[in-house]
Parts: sequence; structure tokens; C-alpha cells
Amino acid sequence: SRRCGVAAGRSYSGGGAYPSVSLTCPLPGVPKAVFAAAESRERFETRVTVLENGLRVASQNKFGQFCTVGILVNSGSRHEAKYLSGISHFLEKLAFSSTAQFGSKDEILLTLEKHGGICDCQASRDTIMYAVSADARGLDTVVNLLADVTLQPRLSDEEIEMTRMAIRFELEDLNMRPDPEPLLTEMIHAAAFRDNTVGLNRFCPVENTDKIDRDMLHSYLSSYYTPDRMVLAGVGIEHEHLVECARKYLLGVEPVWGTGRSKAVDKSVAQYTGGIVKVEKDMSDVSLGPTPIPELTHIMIGLESCSFLEDDFIPFAVLNMMMGGGGSFSAGGPGKGMFTRLYLNVLNRHHWMYNATSYHHSYEDTGLLCIHASADPKQVREMVEIITREFILMAGAVGEVELERAKTQLKSMLMMNLESRPVIFEDVGRQVLATNTRKLPHELCALISQVKPTDIKRVVTKMLHKKPAVAALGDLTDLPTYEHIQAALSSKDGRLPRLYRLFR
Repeated sequence: SRRCGVAAGRSYSGGGAYPSVSLTCPLPGVPKAVFAAAESRERFETRVTVLENGLRVASQNKFGQFCTVGILVNSGSRHEAKYLSGISHFLEKLAFSSTAQFGSKDEILLTLEKHGGICDCQASRDTIMYAVSADARGLDTVVNLLADVTLQPRLSDEEIEMTRMAIRFELEDLNMRPDPEPLLTEMIHAAAFRDNTVGLNRFCPVENTDKIDRDMLHSYLSSYYTPDRMVLAGVGIEHEHLVECARKYLLGVEPVWGTGRSKAVDKSVAQYTGGIVKVEKDMSDVSLGPTPIPELTHIMIGLESCSFLEDDFIPFAVLNMMMGGGGSFSAGGPGKGMFTRLYLNVLNRHHWMYNATSYHHSYEDTGLLCIHASADPKQVREMVEIITREFILMAGAVGEVELERAKTQLKSMLMMNLESRPVIFEDVGRQVLATNTRKLPHELCALISQVKPTDIKRVVTKMLHKKPAVAALGDLTDLPTYEHIQAALSSKDGRLPRLYRLFR
């Protein structure tokens, strides 16, 4: 009380109605705050209901006026082996166009606008996701719209032609971007899984844009857009209400392509091959302007990891966080990963390295851990040597402080991402689509906490027995041969100095 009394004599810049009350004391006469709280543990859990036709309905409760609802389909570029490459890319661009109920995209957007809604569609290697964020009171309208967009698209000639133009423009833009990461991701997958499943191109090749028509799209949709391959997921709504809407709009509905066609679903399991994909390209003029990016050669080296369904997925996620990395001009402190290996061992020691970043891609039957590095074309040989060294050093000693920092950062990133409603929606939908259930954040954090240095060493040793996958883009005059890279990565710690001389 004495402290509050002393403080009462001071003046505060924002005093207002209470100029004599310390900032450390409660304001007098103000009622105690009542905070929102979950009524029970069930409020945290993801609820799943399977309808008679096999459609799964999943929901996660979350406070707030708005909800995010969408349909996820087990369909993507990995399923296009029996079709022309690029169908998933086409479907992504055609999403939320005219349907049986809505005459145009504008009509759909106006309908959503009444509920403060926005829509989006994203196609990946294994999933196509149609999503809407809107006021929760418009749930009935939103589910009706999603059902119509997914099962009753018109796919008019005009819309297909506009999609062809949009795809051609996107492909041109992709090749002109200063950031080549999307291109390199395609190349590393093509090298790692040559001509199969996740190695198939996610973007529609230019030569296929004129070949994909309504009949081909209907043929693909009849095989993959079936209720047993779909999940209706929602965040911020009552589960019973979502199930009711699903029964109303998604049960017993005949899609526009009919239901009598034979199903030709590709159930191929990913086959890791390893290999190299090289694209010689002049990168000297990709970024013009007052502060142009210098001419760079980009290398990505990867090794097979594991499926997200395996127990080793968590140690691989921790390993990826431990490697970290980023661009040479990234700002920030420990929260930005400045103590990760690729910062400490690569970017801090080699000023000429423009970028060194670790990525981990994981699917239901395989995975890929890779490092992307960029440098001046004259430094390519040394850059490859440095990156291969980092892969081999993964199998060495893992410090306790280093491991705990990576685990803490992974948990922090997980929890921060799950503050966003659309991210929760995608997490719920993808997990239920793959496993029919969902691991909650606290369960994942518990698994992360259990990772030990021996787990990291075990998964790395297993990974290093595979052939590497290499993607190279830019001026590749000084690029070491694939055989040299493979020889270095398959070596044991004691032979490292001798093998490094292979690059020189």
C-alpha cells in the first residue's frame, strides 16, 4: 500500500480519470474481468462424423464470430499418372467459377460478401482444398456453395479458355521470378521420385494447356471426387450444425459428371529414385532495378526422409528446425533461428553464400529433407562441398542445448501457427483426410519433447544410406558431377577430408 501511496504523488502522461493510481494497482471501482474459458476438455477436441456415403465431417470449436469451412479432396498432381499432367492445376484455377446454382464467379463472390466471406482454392501434390472464411451465421449458405463448387461446376468453354491463359501467364511469371524456390522444389521432387507419384509436375506444362478439356476433367473428377475421398472440415462452428448442413447438401447429391463411370484411382506408392535435374539458365537479369539481386546459381540437395504417418516424422521435424537457415540478409535474433546450424556453420562463416535453408516435405508414404543454397556461379564447387558436409555432420554429435533450442522453437512455431483459424482448418482437414483423426497440439508438443540425440542420429544414419537428389539452376559450369556428390554423401565421418578433395 505504501508503494501505491508513493506512486500516487507522481504524474502520468496518460493519467485520464485515474491520475493518482499506480500502473501496478487495479483501478478502483472497475469490475473484475471475466475471461472466456472452455467449458470442458471436449471443447478442445476435434470431432469427426462419417456420413453414410463415406464423407467425413470434422470440426474444431473456436471462439469468435467468423468460421473457416472447406472441402479437402484426396487428389493432386501425384494422381495424374493415367491422365495428362496439369489437371489439378487446371481445377485449382477453375475453382469458384460458375456452377449449377451460381451463374458466374461474381455471383459467388456477391453471395459470400453478404456474410463477410472470402474464398480460396489450393492444389498440392496430394490434396485439393476448397475453403471459405465467413460469418458463422452464414454456415448453411457456405456449405451449399462449397457443395455446388465441388460437385456441380459448369466448366464452360469460356472458363476453360480463361484458365488456359491464366496458367500460361503463371508459368511465364514462374520462370522470371527472382526467387526460384518454387521451381527448385519441382526439380528436386522430379529428381527424387523420377516419373512417379510426388515426382510428377505440380504445374501444368505449356504443351498440355490446349489438350485439357471438359471431358478429360470430368473423367478425372469421376475417379477422384468421390465422398470417401473427401473431408468437410470447419473451425469456429458447432459440430452438429456442420453435420446437419453436410447431410443437407452433400448426402445423396449426384455430381455433374454422373456416378456410373468406372473408377481408375491410382494407388501407387512413392518410389524414391534419387538423381539429378539440371537447368542451365542465365540468371543475370532476373532482378533488375535500383537494387538488383546479383547473378546466382541455385543448388538444392535432398535425401529421402519419412512419411508423416511414421514415428520418425517428429525427429525429422526437429532435425529440420535444428538445421534452419535462411537468407544472408535475414534480420532478427534467436527467435528467427540465428543459432541454427546453417546460420552458424554456413552463413556466418562464408560471406559469399547468399542463402542456405533447410526444407522438409512429407507425404503419406514418403518424405524429402533438402537444403537449398545460393551463391555466385564461381563458388558453386565450394558451395556443394559445404552443403554435403552439413548433411554428413548431421550424423555427428548433437548438443543438448542445441537440441532443446530446436525443440522449443518447433513447439513455438507450431503453437503460433495454430493461432490462425485458417491454419487450424487446414490442419484439421489434412489430418482427418490422412488418418481419420487428429493429434492435438499438446500431444504433438509432448512427442517433440521426447526426441533425444539418439533419435536424431538414428534418422540421419538411415537417411544417408539413400542416393541423393540434386536440383541445379543457373550457370552450372563449375558444378561437381552427380557421382562426386553421391560419393561424398555416402561417406563415413573418418573419410571426409579425403573425399572432399574429389571436388577440387
